[in-house]
Amino acid sequence: MKKKLLPFLVILIFGIIFIIFYKGLEDTNIYTPNLNVKKNIPIFNSKDFYSDISLKSEDFFEPDKIYLLNIWSSWCVPCRQEHPLLMMLAQNDKINIIGLNYKDNKKNAVNFLQELGNPYKKIFIDLDGTKAIEWGAYGVPESFLIYNNKIIKKYIGPLNQNLINEMKQLIK
Repeated sequence: MKKKLLPFLVILIFGIIFIIFYKGLEDTNIYTPNLNVKKNIPIFNSKDFYSDISLKSEDFFEPDKIYLLNIWSSWCVPCRQEHPLLMMLAQNDKINIIGLNYKDNKKNAVNFLQELGNPYKKIFIDLDGTKAIEWGAYGVPESFLIYNNKIIKKYIGPLNQNLINEMKQLIK
């Protein structure tokens, strides 16, 4: 009797485990971030990239102006790819591009800007990555379109021409 019961229990246990894993595969827990966030920008203190003067974000972002906060690093390959588009976008008077230099070596960041140009009106420093986390960033590059101190659109990953065109439509 015991010889017949043991294989039955083993098959029953494996059957239950199979059903649990199979049900787990059916459940789609794919996270897609909300790109139209419409929330207030975070308030933070940071140092200015060039002068090392402490700045408060609430003193810098003015109401009724459109900003694009771009989180970037010199070591980031996609940041290098999107940079020409930022340079082109910087020529638009309706938008102010702000940089947040993320976990970067200052000398490398300065060389990056000297080589590719500087599209930023102001650059904040984020040596430890906490400011990017406050913004809700997942990595670099990421960009946030801001109007009236509210994030109206979040762009994850490098910007491309389609996203720039979409942005131009939003700021008209």
